Amino acid sequence: MAAFLRMKKNRTFSYKPRFYKGKTNPYKVEHKFDEYRTTVNANRGLKAKIQSVLNDYGVDSDPSVRYRMAIIIAILSLIFLWIIDFDLSIFVD
Repeated sequence: MAAFLRMKKNRTFSYKPRFYKGKTNPYKVEHKFDEYRTTVNANRGLKAKIQSVLNDYGVDSDPSVRYRMAIIIAILSLIFLWIIDFDLSIFVD
């Protein structure tokens, strides 16, 4: 009778995430490239943020990246002008 009235013990499980490698906390959310950026956790204010972004862009930037970005921006702006049917003849005499 005493065994019938006794409460059962809760089972304990040692949960371990399936794909966890064990290097860091699996529940901490971090961005993929935070360790390579200097702009993460920057100072407050728009001016400080812009300065840190420009410094980050100038530290390891490759000249080919700047050239490629200029080409992409030019192509996208021309596509936008074509979509809104902008008349480019105003630039030609």
